[in-house]
Amino acid sequence: MGNVVQNQMKVSTKTLSDQVYGDLRDDIVHGHLPPGSKLKIEPLRERYKIGASPLREALSRLSADGFVSIRGQQGFKVMQMTRTDLKDVTNVRILIENEALTQSILSGDDHWEAGVVASFHSLSKLENAPGEKDTADHESRNFSFHSALLSANQSARLEQFYLTLYDQHKRYRNLARGANNPDRNIHEEHKALYEAVLQKDVKAATEANEFHIRKTAEIVILLIDDEWDN
Repeated sequence: MGNVVQNQMKVSTKTLSDQVYGDLRDDIVHGHLPPGSKLKIEPLRERYKIGASPLREALSRLSADGFVSIRGQQGFKVMQMTRTDLKDVTNVRILIENEALTQSILSGDDHWEAGVVASFHSLSKLENAPGEKDTADHESRNFSFHSALLSANQSARLEQFYLTLYDQHKRYRNLARGANNPDRNIHEEHKALYEAVLQKDVKAATEANEFHIRKTAEIVILLIDDEWDN
């Protein structure tokens, strides 16, 4: 009986840790917990209404995933956003995502292609609609499109790395959303990627994907270049 109770407690703690991990990660990605801010246990316990043990476990996982830093007695902090980090995240995201994209194109079937077509159609409807775009809706459709492109990839590790890098890059992409860039046409970038994928042209698809990802990094660097130390 004692073992059953202990196992139930472990499962409960794990579930709570997963929940607060997701909440913390989301708040970091969207800037609700600003870069460099201290993550003190007691205020976080109040914020998320959770115990210290699952909270510390979640913070340790976020540190391993590159969203939180730990420095000796200084405790946990939200990872800083820097020019150097943006370039690194951009380069590694391209490396991982293009490998997953290549595998997906080579092994994708009709079901995969249908998913790509549907997600692009949904994204295009919003991008071509007049007026202001709902940011959350656009982000959701953008994620669905990029995920659909990679969905025929068979590597669980590539998918895991992609999701982490996507969110790390999203921290910077959120800054680019507020920039006025009349020379950039994101829909055309997505269209070029979409058409290359449907043609099963790996070279054109990976080049279009790299251009799309790097464009965001270039905009963010120009936008706040003077505010960054490195």
